[in-house]
Amino acid sequence: MDNQQLFNIVVCVGGFLAVYVFNSTTAKIQKLEDKMADLPHNYVAKDDYRADISEIKSILKQIFDKLDGKADK
Repeated sequence: MDNQQLFNIVVCVGGFLAVYVFNSTTAKIQKLEDKMADLPHNYVAKDDYRADISEIKSILKQIFDKLDGKADK
């Protein structure tokens, strides 16, 4: 086996490995893109969330105050 054949074999094996790595990387990227597409696109703003939680807390406080008034009687 001369040097040219050895070089051709090394280049073929290296090329195969490079294509395999490239293909597996693109497959993984595609899977991540598919997962990203499933994520929700609209999120609640922090201020809106805080306002809603504050409202819920005030309603719960009113309910607890009524329950305390009922328990005292």
